[in-house]
Amino acid sequence: MTKSQILGATFVLCALFSITAEAKLYKWVDDQGETHYGEVIPPEYANKDKIEFDDKGRVVKDKSTDGDINSAANRTPEQKAAVEQRRKDKALLNTYSNEKEIDLARDRNLQQVESRINSIQLLQKSAQESLDSYKAEAKGVTNGKPIPASLKADISAAEDKLAKLQQDLDAANAKAASVRASFETDKARYRELTGATKK
Repeated sequence: MTKSQILGATFVLCALFSITAEAKLYKWVDDQGETHYGEVIPPEYANKDKIEFDDKGRVVKDKSTDGDINSAANRTPEQKAAVEQRRKDKALLNTYSNEKEIDLARDRNLQQVESRINSIQLLQKSAQESLDSYKAEAKGVTNGKPIPASLKADISAAEDKLAKLQQDLDAANAKAASVRASFETDKARYRELTGATKK
């Protein structure tokens, strides 16, 4: 291969690279709600919601219902809430394909919390047995002898431990209730959204 051929091939490669580097990337949603990416938007979607990215993947223009990305700071609280709700709804519909999947996700999230609850309850049982043992030992002190300071300290420590474990149990139960409530809210919203799209 001659120098001129190598130079020509290099020039062609550089030209191709510069063309692809300058190519714009668009994101749009079709009538079925599917998201697409490409360098050219089909004509039927040209006037609908679309987002343009630069060569580094950053949003350049957002011509969606959310408006220009630069105007986000100028939105009212109601508009911000509406945009956030649309984002959450979209995430909900993209995450689950039916209600059973929501239940499965809830159960997976609850497993860890319920495991913690069971662990705390076992620790409570052990701590209660230790406290009962210390108290029985204290009752066994007779002949007007004072209860040893070390035994008093053990009783106090066991009572503190039980109180702390009860706080941990209350927090874990509250977490479990929160997880259940959150997934029930998601399921109710999913029903609303899928009911609306079916119509």
